[in-house]
Amino acid sequence: MVYLPTLLFSLGEGAVVPLVPVIAANRGASLASAGLIASALVVGQLCGNIPAGWLVAKLGERYTMVIAGTVSLLGIVVTVLAPSLVVFTIAVFVVGMAAAAFGLARHAFMTTRVPLEFRARALSLLGGSFRAGMFVGPFLAAALLALFHTENAALWFFCVCLVALVLLVLFGPDPEAQAAAAERESVAVEDTGEAVSGSIPAIERAGVFRTMWRNRGVLSRLGLAAASLSAVRSARQVVLPLWGVSIGLDASSIALVVGVSGAIDFALFYASGQVMDRFGRLWAALPAMVLMGLGFLTLSLTHDAGTRVLWFGMIAAVLGVGNGLSSGILLTLGADVAPQSEPAAFLGSWRTLTDAGGAVAPLLFSGIAAIGSLAMGAAAMGVIGVLGAIGFLRWIPRFVPRRAVEDA
Repeated sequence: MVYLPTLLFSLGEGAVVPLVPVIAANRGASLASAGLIASALVVGQLCGNIPAGWLVAKLGERYTMVIAGTVSLLGIVVTVLAPSLVVFTIAVFVVGMAAAAFGLARHAFMTTRVPLEFRARALSLLGGSFRAGMFVGPFLAAALLALFHTENAALWFFCVCLVALVLLVLFGPDPEAQAAAAERESVAVEDTGEAVSGSIPAIERAGVFRTMWRNRGVLSRLGLAAASLSAVRSARQVVLPLWGVSIGLDASSIALVVGVSGAIDFALFYASGQVMDRFGRLWAALPAMVLMGLGFLTLSLTHDAGTRVLWFGMIAAVLGVGNGLSSGILLTLGADVAPQSEPAAFLGSWRTLTDAGGAVAPLLFSGIAAIGSLAMGAAAMGVIGVLGAIGFLRWIPRFVPRRAVEDA
């Protein structure tokens, strides 16, 4: 019940995400416009974090996940039936908002329930559940395209995953309630029977914006470095499909290349958690950013090469390695610096910032591609990756020192 709902959601999303710009292009959008439409997913995630934090605080993670799954289901149905690109874009945006609510609910639960000594591994497993879907999903999309000869088959597959998710969350055991019951039992066992003197302190609940202001130091430094990681991740999801279209590959071949990249990504997710728990967060974050930054810079030089298809596959694999090494790092860093008594408001701020990086990157890439070329856009993403690596090198030792993790 902790990881399976995430796997279901990401399985459907993994089948659809690589094809969103392809579907948009097939419905009449230019390459630059298709990139903008694909970016609606991450823009929706950005806009969904604040209402998601409110939902988790009011309803708990279980009902937040049910609402998110239901809204996603409606959004995907609309994408299939959309009469215009505008409606299609709005539906993709709504799915992104629902994905934000789903992710925040699970992140808040793991932050408060998982012991620090294996936090990174647990959150890497959560990231691995997502990566499993992003790994298998594109292969399923390729199979569905070959079988039904329409991209809408992947959208209907996402609908099936969402129906299964909602039923599982509604009728399966609730891990949030089970964890709360275990805590109450632990308190009862430790009760000495002595009278309690003094008042019980009340937790001051702060809104997302107030929490963001109170923690502006860490958010403006470590948070910006984390946002750069989110930026190159989301750029990868847009750049690779559009690059494949621009060099003449068909939808099935693009889905296959993206799937191989996801396979490499998925294979490394638990190794990332092991590295972070044993050696520190920086040892996973820095190599990941360097690989992805240099990968985009190299890709920008290969568009007109005679072996551009080979380069496309190789760089997709390098980006998969970099993304795999960063599995769970945003979740773990957010949990590390969040107040443990009430993490939801801070995590809403943290995820808003990191999702902002993910939302801006495809917009920036599409704008540069429209004005200049796809190669220029890919180079810009590479520069962001290198700058993010420098930011992690500077701020992780300050805000998440290795000694503090070991002492805890």
